[in-house]
Amino acid sequence: MKIARRRGEVRTALEEARRSGRSIGFVPTMGALHDGHLSLVRAARAGCDVVVLSVFVNPLQFGPEEDFDVYPRAESRDLALLEAEGVDLAFAPEVEEMYPHEASTTVSVGRVSESFEGAHRPGHFDGVATVCAKLFNIVAPDRAYFGQKDAQQVAVLKRMVRDLDLTLEIVVCPTVRAPDGLALSSRNAYLSTEDRGRATALYRALQAGATDAAAADFEGAERTMRAVLEGIEVDYAGCVDPDTFGAPRRGAPVLLVVAAYIGSTRLIDNLMVEPAGAPG
Repeated sequence: MKIARRRGEVRTALEEARRSGRSIGFVPTMGALHDGHLSLVRAARAGCDVVVLSVFVNPLQFGPEEDFDVYPRAESRDLALLEAEGVDLAFAPEVEEMYPHEASTTVSVGRVSESFEGAHRPGHFDGVATVCAKLFNIVAPDRAYFGQKDAQQVAVLKRMVRDLDLTLEIVVCPTVRAPDGLALSSRNAYLSTEDRGRATALYRALQAGATDAAAADFEGAERTMRAVLEGIEVDYAGCVDPDTFGAPRRGAPVLLVVAAYIGSTRLIDNLMVEPAGAPG
């Protein structure tokens, strides 16, 4: 496995693959890798000839009171995992490499980025869109792989790719969960033993709201989710159109979304629900 620290090194390392027409799959991450990330690597390996993964904790997507300084970082462990998975190229730049001091351009994706996560984390999706636009330009992949857990991020990036005519496909892979249903996340490392048990309430809330959502009782689904989350600080629990993050449409798939604090740790999760009567 090659390790690149600079943008030019990535482009040079991929020149031969590009000349020979080999497909490139890309997995952008912020490191602290877990089985969810590795499932994306495996999907990229199954679908592409060359697999590239980035490890970069992106400061632009953290607010001033968020956890950038203490976000889990384990680069040596991450690189060992990637080598074991057969990743061809790991890109692990410093902040100064991605954002030279004179950089002043950001990418903002309207509407789909403004509700839910966007409303609770102002500027977050501008940071996501900016770093992904840069990474897509540096790697020039045929496909980029993301997890369903970050559903609004996926919707934002799909819109950016469409609106800017970027020549890659966004591939969305299923959320990977622990046996008790908790979605895998690097931030789970913050949870105490007690909070780890309480965190399962997010997925239980989504499951409880699914019946109401399938019957297009979206207000009932929200009430049900909040009832399961009673005693937990909830940022939001709602039903949305999975592509626009606007109001859900009757007769169409609906996405249940939730964000809550378990102790001091903020977690998100979601569940796609097909309308009642739809084919399984």
